[in-house]
Amino acid sequence: MKRNQKALGVAVIGLGVGEQHARAYARDGRCVLRWLFDLSARKAEALCRRIGAGGVAESYRQILADDGVDAVSIASFDHLHYREVKAALAAGKHVFVEKPLCRAKGELRTLVAAWRKAGKPHLQSNLVLRAAPVYGWLKREIESGRLGDVYAFDGDYLYGRLEKITDGWRRDVPNYSVMEGGGVHLIDLMLWLTGERPKRVATVGNRIASRGTRFRYDDFMASTFEFPSGLVGRVTANFGCVHRHHHAVRVFGTKATFVYDDNGPRLHRSRDEGRRAAALRLKALPAGKGVLIPGFIGGILAGRDPGPAARREFDLIAAVAAADEALAKGRPVAIGYPK
Repeated sequence: MKRNQKALGVAVIGLGVGEQHARAYARDGRCVLRWLFDLSARKAEALCRRIGAGGVAESYRQILADDGVDAVSIASFDHLHYREVKAALAAGKHVFVEKPLCRAKGELRTLVAAWRKAGKPHLQSNLVLRAAPVYGWLKREIESGRLGDVYAFDGDYLYGRLEKITDGWRRDVPNYSVMEGGGVHLIDLMLWLTGERPKRVATVGNRIASRGTRFRYDDFMASTFEFPSGLVGRVTANFGCVHRHHHAVRVFGTKATFVYDDNGPRLHRSRDEGRRAAALRLKALPAGKGVLIPGFIGGILAGRDPGPAARREFDLIAAVAAADEALAKGRPVAIGYPK
């Protein structure tokens, strides 16, 4: 941090995944971790002691009223993100939030308006697959043209944690969507890698894996996205699968095909049946859930334009919300993006 530059005051709300947020802020010398807040004050107190930073807030309202808080990090339950982000923007704070940013088209329109009214502060979701080394490499390969024309993207979000929707908090969330709760990671990766926005989406789903439980919504969803270039993207959110928590990706270009699955990342450069794919010694997962936070902090302190990053978040939620709408209507729907 430059001499005389003000340290960024931050607060973290929700201390499940949010513990990794708090640790990332606490070890970044450009920040002062002012507050931690959780529904369990005991959890917040214990984390304050462990990391040696922050105070325990009594409420979210207390945090937003603190002029020393420049940014809030939100890691609460999915269905609370919308109102917490909206309140943070109204209070003039920068926002870093776990996915999803919000859960419906109407909520998205409201947040876009609130972001503009607040003077366009920094707003970013914690979509960590962007930080995986292999996907950074793949994005550069696509942009260089070494994959040729990309014509198909396949992504599978394999949750493998059925009990979290049948017995955890997700079970009781009205209209819980596995695409919003997990498939969003693969949709974000698809948009980020290709640099394109889909124009239409069709979705089907079922709740066979969770049949007989108290979970009321589809535990499997499959969405097909159409892009203006002709690219077709297929993303599944598979929460009931008998599988370890994992994801799989295939990107098809006219010159090469990228594959990531249980056997690791590989690149096919030949149609010759005798040629094996080249193994890529790059990790397909980030180092942790706090890896995007240093960039978020840096963008604020450097005064970078927050518009491009925020618009990526808005475009992503528009695509995810349209996928849910297509499932509810039983037909393809056009994706409307905020202007």
